[in-house]
Amino acid sequence: MPEEITTLLTFFGGTGDLAKRKLYPSTYNLFKKGFLQEHFAIIGTARQDMTTDEFRDLVRTSIADFTEDKDNAETFISHFYYIQQDITDQAGYANMLALNNKLDEQYGLKGNRIFYMSVAPRFFGTVAQYLKSEGLITENGEFNRLMIEKPFGSSYETAEKLQNELSEAFDEDQIYRIDHYLGKEMVQNIAAIRFGNPLFDATWNKDYIENIQVTLSEVLGVEERAGYYDTAGALRDMIQNHTMQVIGWLAMEKPASFNDKEIRAAKNAAFDSLKIYNSPEEVAENFVRGQYGESADGSQKKYLDEMDVPADSQNNTFVAGKLQFDMPRWEGVPFYIRSGKRLAAKSTRVDIVFKKGLNIFGGDVSLANPVLSILIDPKGGIEFKINAKDIKSAFDTRTIDLAWQVSDEDKAVTPEPYERMIHDAMNGDGSNFADWNGVGTAWRFVDAIQAAWDAKKEQFPNYVSGSMGPAASDELLAKDGNEWVFKG
Repeated sequence: MPEEITTLLTFFGGTGDLAKRKLYPSTYNLFKKGFLQEHFAIIGTARQDMTTDEFRDLVRTSIADFTEDKDNAETFISHFYYIQQDITDQAGYANMLALNNKLDEQYGLKGNRIFYMSVAPRFFGTVAQYLKSEGLITENGEFNRLMIEKPFGSSYETAEKLQNELSEAFDEDQIYRIDHYLGKEMVQNIAAIRFGNPLFDATWNKDYIENIQVTLSEVLGVEERAGYYDTAGALRDMIQNHTMQVIGWLAMEKPASFNDKEIRAAKNAAFDSLKIYNSPEEVAENFVRGQYGESADGSQKKYLDEMDVPADSQNNTFVAGKLQFDMPRWEGVPFYIRSGKRLAAKSTRVDIVFKKGLNIFGGDVSLANPVLSILIDPKGGIEFKINAKDIKSAFDTRTIDLAWQVSDEDKAVTPEPYERMIHDAMNGDGSNFADWNGVGTAWRFVDAIQAAWDAKKEQFPNYVSGSMGPAASDELLAKDGNEWVFKG
């Protein structure tokens, strides 16, 4: 049985879709595994008029698919409480404070509190400041922590404003900015593969690596999200957060030790060295944007014909770009990234392309670049393409695949990203959460690209639905003498 975590966990937006689909099942899994035992309580709060019994019915329904032991589930549910509240009304926090203090005494919670923001981002700062001013942040507890869903701002300016608001109530080490990609099993495997194997640890640098590629491709289009997506696009929706956080694990220096403080310091050393493209010419040289058109067979309509998309929209549904880090480890090594909708295949993956070895076999023998691929979604796995002898009579080489996939048995017991995130926050482990330095750098980087694009009208659409994006994406790598590993 693991060591029990003692805490009061409050979900703002406690009747919302995320809470029902992800947060309550994840918390229940922590209970089943013994991380939560007797000394915990959970509060849900929202504007909806609901009793605690009705709220418990909601939780019961949300965890129904994960319930093997009814009595065990009922014990878990008995720790849930509901309070109706308008989070913008300062007066309402008095009732929440009273309930917090009552539950703290009832369950012996030691003043430990976690506040989870599953609400619209415009309310993050308001709630944080009221938690501080109305006394909900305890002075006698072992910890007080704030968990925040994305997006964290919509530009560097808005993110900095939000950061300043949060900083008035919480210290940086108390703020846990969630990017669920960092909770994915194979993203967390990057560290194990890189630092756990001397073969890769010693060669993770400019001397052995030719380029690194990160792909986040989707087959779906905008669907019914145009109201949000047309103001964000792939650049803000996927590059600023998910992609950059994965890049952090790939580009970081080797941490002095594997704890959250040292890991964040190592990532920040990389983010601080990221070259920001401040001129339109630099952006044009290093980044490509796209917008999907119809599919070749006409079955998929173009982005401009999607529901609620303006007919003259310049929004990007595809981004490809080259990142450069001004640090000795990565001098001259390009990091290529791409993300888009209506592409040929759904895949989230990292491809590390190693340099070709010295060919001692003669002019008729060709060597390929060894490639280490970390497959994140939809099926986790690791592939390593290496050179080996061909079976022909004359000496020649061919590439062979050394491959491993996450088994169905492993997948069945792998914690979901939200389960990991909640557990890590309870444990005070910030390794897999974005810190302000990384978030701020990502916004400055993305803002400079968006500003250049806003100043120049593009001819859209420029790629066919079901392809891997515009031709300019391939040309971006070709001019460096490289190509995308993943072809879709």
